[in-house]
Amino acid sequence: MSAPSPHSSGFTHLDAAGAARMVDVTGKEVSARSATASGRVRVSAAVVEALRGGTVPKGDALAVARIAGIQAAKRTPDLVPLCHPIAIHGADVGLRVRDEDVLISATVRTADRTGVEMEALTCVTAAALALVDMVKAIDPAAVVTDVRVEEKTGGKTGHWTRPDGAADTGAGDPR
Repeated sequence: MSAPSPHSSGFTHLDAAGAARMVDVTGKEVSARSATASGRVRVSAAVVEALRGGTVPKGDALAVARIAGIQAAKRTPDLVPLCHPIAIHGADVGLRVRDEDVLISATVRTADRTGVEMEALTCVTAAALALVDMVKAIDPAAVVTDVRVEEKTGGKTGHWTRPDGAADTGAGDPR
């Protein structure tokens, strides 16, 4: 059975009738793929002090954020409706506390038929949300911002790096 033809608009996630569909990737080659995403959580000086001093009342906020990110990468298809369930072969999360924020960087890897950009973005976002949850008693105004894909490798398009060159993923090389 062949895959349904795409919508006349050219949108791959719409069928010929305009209904949402999951793209059929069975004909694609399995290849090693990776994606790195980044984001940051803007926090108060009190949060920075608590993170650096290990005095966050709820416990080790950075460890919780790291685990939340890894767990979220594995659960991305449960959160993003048309995302393919794929095997996650590696997920690394780096967090770096700076004077005004916490930088988060995540690299997710697979050998599959589709990329892991959504998994990397989900990883960063969940890590950021977990961090906010851990520090909200100190700073209820913490802000998650600048979540974006920085780089991807593998698949038909090969290697891609954010063209603006403004990447500051200095959360620590997650690889």
